[in-house]
Amino acid sequence: MDIRNGAPQPAAPRGRGFGHGAGFWIAAATFFVVMAYSTAPTPLWGLLQQRDGFSTFAITIAFAAYAVGVVISLFLVGHLGDTVGRRPLVVAGVVVELVSAVVFLVWPALSGLIVARVLSGLGVGMLTATITAHIMELHRRHRPGSTPARGQIVSGAANLGGFGAGALVSGVLAQWAPAPTVTPFAVFLVLMVLALVGITLVPETASSQEVRAPYRPQRIRVPADARGVFLLAGGITFAAFAVLGLFTSLVPVVVAGQLHITSPAASGSVVFVTFTAGAVAQILLRAIPPRRKIGIGAGLLAVGIALVTVVVVTSGGLASFFVGGIVSGAGAGLLFTAALATAGGLAAPEHRGEVLAGIFLVGYIGLTVPVVGIGVATLMVSLTTALTGFAVVVIAAALLTAVPLVVATGRRAA
Repeated sequence: MDIRNGAPQPAAPRGRGFGHGAGFWIAAATFFVVMAYSTAPTPLWGLLQQRDGFSTFAITIAFAAYAVGVVISLFLVGHLGDTVGRRPLVVAGVVVELVSAVVFLVWPALSGLIVARVLSGLGVGMLTATITAHIMELHRRHRPGSTPARGQIVSGAANLGGFGAGALVSGVLAQWAPAPTVTPFAVFLVLMVLALVGITLVPETASSQEVRAPYRPQRIRVPADARGVFLLAGGITFAAFAVLGLFTSLVPVVVAGQLHITSPAASGSVVFVTFTAGAVAQILLRAIPPRRKIGIGAGLLAVGIALVTVVVVTSGGLASFFVGGIVSGAGAGLLFTAALATAGGLAAPEHRGEVLAGIFLVGYIGLTVPVVGIGVATLMVSLTTALTGFAVVVIAAALLTAVPLVVATGRRAA
């Protein structure tokens, strides 16, 4: 028994193995490993391109397949953790990721890469929202009187940190381990098997429902009087995800082709510092209001992506490319967290998920469309020209939506 509000309450069940404290860290580790696996192919695109001879456009299509899988899964099953339970949906998502890794290993052709990327996206869309809620709830059960800040920080670090770590680990393995296009996927396959075993022993946190609501896909609904602010928040999300999409798709090709550095470890390191900067910026500036995050984030993103473009155009050094990745990654991280905070305040709690689903939809459009646009453009112009056009579009999208959003949020606050 435990005492809350002066009345005895039944103690929360421990589940089938671990308590809520250990479960919190196991769920976070599972989230980290899955997110890391999703960027494992990033440093390998250059090697795969050399091996199979496919174009930059083909790489962008393989990358876009991941985002398509995420969006489909996010809206068809990603919200079912409230009804079927957190743990079953997370387990299903990890299983899909395992199947994706097997496809990578046994079907190395471009068609197999695309299928594996779609499966990876399906798994991520299935578990992202659910495991985030699971981590938060495990924290609250373990420390009932504490603030949710610890759960928010850990889940956010597992998300962005996993993206960065996956590219770094994959790049290092591709650089120094045997079978560079096989070993990274084999390693992550083993890690995800361990994560699957661990997550099955984590306590369930969703309350059981005697009568389940009929199934429906995730809806997007924004209050009529808030649609202008929502569109502006979507604009900064689009810009943030476009930058992250660039770094998780074409950076190895850019580093190898324009900077003449063919090291997979170098490519993985660029992605790592970019996403790590986003996670660190979110943590360090978590206390400032969304308006200031929007202004700071838009400025950092514009400066960072401009620096990256200048380095590519002038065939500058890798160090300057790293700096551009760090600055633009920090800006993207701040813009995304500010967009979620802004959009989350536009609707009542019972409809907040419908608004946030819209933000994620815009984000994954931003993750996909601009990068595919670069790939299409490379069929007609050079990669340098295509990247310059990308930078102009993304910087314009960030600034033209961030400035009016700062004004609009100030008015709403007043």
